[in-house]
Amino acid sequence: MSEQRLQKLMARAGVASRRRSEELIAAGRVTVNGEVVTSLGTKADPDRDAVAVDGRALELGVAHAYFALNKPRGCVTTMSDPQGRPTIARFLPPLPPGLFAVGRLDMDTEGLLLITNDGELAARLLHPRYHVPKTYRAVVAGRPSDAELARLRRGIELDDGPTQPAEVEALGPRDDRTEARITIREGRKRQVRRMFSAIGHPVTELERTAFGPIELGDQPRGALRELTEHEVTALKEVARS
Repeated sequence: MSEQRLQKLMARAGVASRRRSEELIAAGRVTVNGEVVTSLGTKADPDRDAVAVDGRALELGVAHAYFALNKPRGCVTTMSDPQGRPTIARFLPPLPPGLFAVGRLDMDTEGLLLITNDGELAARLLHPRYHVPKTYRAVVAGRPSDAELARLRRGIELDDGPTQPAEVEALGPRDDRTEARITIREGRKRQVRRMFSAIGHPVTELERTAFGPIELGDQPRGALRELTEHEVTALKEVARS
């Protein structure tokens, strides 16, 4: 394999996005064949050169892997947790090194979670510039009116600024609650919950059903599946637009 820019190799190895990899290089935390490098123009051959970050060797030849997990409620989106809470690791069989979740679902949210070791693609999927849609099924307290839902469609003011317009529709009643579908193109912390709370209808159940072109479908809760080649291509395409 021919030489490639170091930040590209680091992103492909799942270390971080290209931008974050550049910061690591500039900070003198990266070595090539034992020598510290700080130039962003540095290149390395993944078949011949030894690259390390903070002394930890990178496996540059590892192929990218892409999975979808139907995350159950009651676990955190990390591989380990210092507080001892259940994590998504319990649902993952032995997998290629460097895997991480693309973004997070909070402990009480279930549904589609993408898992990969492709740091570059993950960074693009999460970057606001690409407006990658994420769709959720929400069950909320009460009966949101058309006027209240219209506020979400226009964009609503939260404590960290206004949201982008959302696509939202009420799907039907659930006793004294309402089931709704909402699509957002941002990824702020607990954003969907905060949006519905802002119109006076707190979320009682939340499930992510789609991330860009990838849909949860009838995948069982707690089950992991590898994405098809077509799905991976579609993900890369949506992160280029």
